[in-house]
Amino acid sequence: MDGLEARLNFASLIQTQVLVIGAGATGTALARDLALRGVDCVVVEKNDINAGASGRNHGLLHSGARYVGGDRAAAMECRREGEILKRVASQTIQDTGGYFVALPGDEEGYIADFPGYCERAGIDARALDVAAARAAEPMLAPDAIAVFEVPDASIDPFRLSLENMAYAQSLGARLLRRARVVGCERSGRRISAVLVRSGKNGADLRIEAEQIVNAAGAWAGEVARLAGVPIEMTYAKGTLLVTHTRLARRVVNRLRRPGNADIVMPGGTVSIVGTTSTRVEDLEDVIPTTAEADLIIAEAARMLPALADTRFVRAFSGVRPLVGTAGAGETRAISRGFALFDHEDHGLENLTSITGGKLTTCRLMAERAADLVCRRLGVTNPCVTATTPLPLAAEGPWTGPGQAPRAWLRSHAISDPILCECEMVSASAVEAIDGALRAYGEPATLTEIGLRSRVGKGACQGAFCALRVAAHLSQQDNFPPLSALCEIRDFIGERWRSQRAVLWGEQLAQAELTEALHCGLLGEELPP
Repeated sequence: MDGLEARLNFASLIQTQVLVIGAGATGTALARDLALRGVDCVVVEKNDINAGASGRNHGLLHSGARYVGGDRAAAMECRREGEILKRVASQTIQDTGGYFVALPGDEEGYIADFPGYCERAGIDARALDVAAARAAEPMLAPDAIAVFEVPDASIDPFRLSLENMAYAQSLGARLLRRARVVGCERSGRRISAVLVRSGKNGADLRIEAEQIVNAAGAWAGEVARLAGVPIEMTYAKGTLLVTHTRLARRVVNRLRRPGNADIVMPGGTVSIVGTTSTRVEDLEDVIPTTAEADLIIAEAARMLPALADTRFVRAFSGVRPLVGTAGAGETRAISRGFALFDHEDHGLENLTSITGGKLTTCRLMAERAADLVCRRLGVTNPCVTATTPLPLAAEGPWTGPGQAPRAWLRSHAISDPILCECEMVSASAVEAIDGALRAYGEPATLTEIGLRSRVGKGACQGAFCALRVAAHLSQQDNFPPLSALCEIRDFIGERWRSQRAVLWGEQLAQAELTEALHCGLLGEELPP
């Protein structure tokens, strides 16, 4: 008996109809879809909800107009799914609208063909008078030569996934966070068990499921290899920058074929600018660079010149899971559509992989995967996620800018201090998030609280609020003192990695203050 077989035999046992691997946008949407069909499922996630690309994107709910010139099928999927999400998950969306802006030197043929491309994809694109567009968005470049209005929107990916998962759990689904898949036991044409290791205590769990869905995003290839099947994938790193203030009310896109730094997104009180597309091999090495920041600012400032002088508070990078292969260094040629694998050609009858795609199409990806799984299970209940509204969940509202201050202002509670002044996050908000996380049976971490709130998202990037939140929870005995110091170090380290690419001007002065406070006072070491 080898080591894996021994661990499988002696691990604690969980049984379910469907095991979903990955708690990103697709995995959580799939959990809700299955739960609504009456299917029992368990979701395992090696880190936390939206820890991968689902939490490292610009939050664009695509109208589909970005893809009309090169991938009409993807454009039409985005249009249909965007319309559905606006109906059933409106609390996660700001229906901002969007502009596509052409500048001198942009391809004239593409500008002329753009409205026809949109019409053939069923996307409403309306030509605007440039002067009227600049009156509505004063930051637009004065030399813009054409502007089209499209139904783009902004979506909060964290709230979407948290509320999908919360609804699934209310119907009986189970979520195991910090649980990494480390092996599979195969018997004939089936995976008889999956071994999952807890990252918190190192305990092993044996999960026996009738059907298994690999929804691990960029890690889908790695999960598939554990099951002994191949998925050919290319990994594209995308870097984005976050401004201190919001520069435009609408989504602003460059009117050209997709390229670098051609989207400026409204993200609540900030703007998110990007992105890039660089092929990478190491999924863990996706730190943004100053060179990428310089490229993004130079390109995006063509559309919004104020970006050349604005303050950026951080940069972040994610990895797009693209299905297929590309030439050396080239990733934009690969479709942004998604792929569903039944793995029957690989000799397996109970494994499904769903990967690729976009945040906008996560509901459709979940539906397609659930349809396949339910056929295999003999479940005839149809998908209802396109018509069933996504209920509000207690975990959801704290992710959005402005939610915590409104709750605090309504309460006017002297005993409810503000712990994060940049984003006005109160002690009661932190306590509510901490309590919800503790319901999973493990202590919360500062990073997990930050993912579910605006803590650390403001100009100071956690320099003050990390201390305040940890101190507040320590006073309630939720963080032992030594644990609190470790939590602060890890939280500040992550925010520091996100700031290094944009350290100039005011943000450099802010970083010097952070360094003095955390290195000088607390003796921490910031990561290299």
